[in-house]
This record gives sequence, C-alpha cells and structure tokens, in this order.
Amino acid sequence: MRPTHRRLAATAAGLVLLPVALGGCGIGGGDAEEKPSAEPARAPAEEAATRSRERVQAYLDAMTAKDVAAGRSQLCALLQDGFDLGATSPNGDFADHFQVPEAAITDVRSGPSGQEVSVSVSVRVGKRTVVRPLVFTVTRDGGDWCISGEKPGDAAVASPQPNGLVPSPAS
Repeated sequence: MRPTHRRLAATAAGLVLLPVALGGCGIGGGDAEEKPSAEPARAPAEEAATRSRERVQAYLDAMTAKDVAAGRSQLCALLQDGFDLGATSPNGDFADHFQVPEAAITDVRSGPSGQEVSVSVSVRVGKRTVVRPLVFTVTRDGGDWCISGEKPGDAAVASPQPNGLVPSPAS
C-alpha cells in the first residue's frame, strides 16, 4: 500500500498521524522523501516578531551611528524616496544636530498593518535630552521584511517616572 493510502486508512480509523510531505497537495503524488531542514521551522507569528525586531534594531543602530544608507536599507521601497528627502532635514531621524545616545525596543505586537514595534529613543540636542516614543510598522514585502511606517508612540511608555515605573494611561 502506498503511503497516501495508509494515511487515509489511518485517518478513517481515527488515528492521529504526523503530517507527511508528499509534494503538491498530497493527492495522487508519488512517494516523496522528507528532507531535514537546517534550522527548525518557526511559527509565523514568532518569525514575524523576530524579523520585525531585527529590522527596527538595525534602524535604531543606524540612527545612533548616523549611517543614512544603513537606515534607508531597512525601509520598504515605497518609503525610500521620502526618506532620502527628509532623513537629514532639520527634523529628520538622521539630522546632524540630533544625537541618539540611547534607543530601545519596548514592545513588539501584531497590528492591523503588520508588526508594530514600539521604541523609546533618547534624542539629545545640545545639552537637552528628551525621550521620544515611536512606533514602527514592519511588513513583509515580497520575501523580505521592511519598515513600512513610523509614527509617534505613547508618551507614557517612553517616559518612565523617577522610580522606574511607567505610569498607566489613567495616571
């Protein structure tokens, strides 16, 4: 009996079997040998969170280093022209007068347009340092992950109290 028939017979008998790679949809295909993968498969949500975190961390590192090309490379193609126009402008993420002494990812979660990565960025201008919350949206563009948006985040998340606690929105 072919593996397809055994699987169908076992399923009809109520047994639970592990999935077998049979090529295509598994109906009428020949016997296919399963190949072990080099790295274990991740759940889609875990992979999305990991890839999103990596992209945003690379962007934050580029901001800190003032490496405009490295920052640009983290963005989806549709954002790159706008980035080129504004990145080093007076209010751009890579403006010469801004220093980024500290930047940290505070949260990664699934959102309506992709993964939403919340960050807290310390920005120094002269002797003044402010903490700015940002939320980056990371999506899959073709076979790769990229930043597809940036917006202001929740100030309560980025501005902990002197005791180290973050106030709730009701405080």
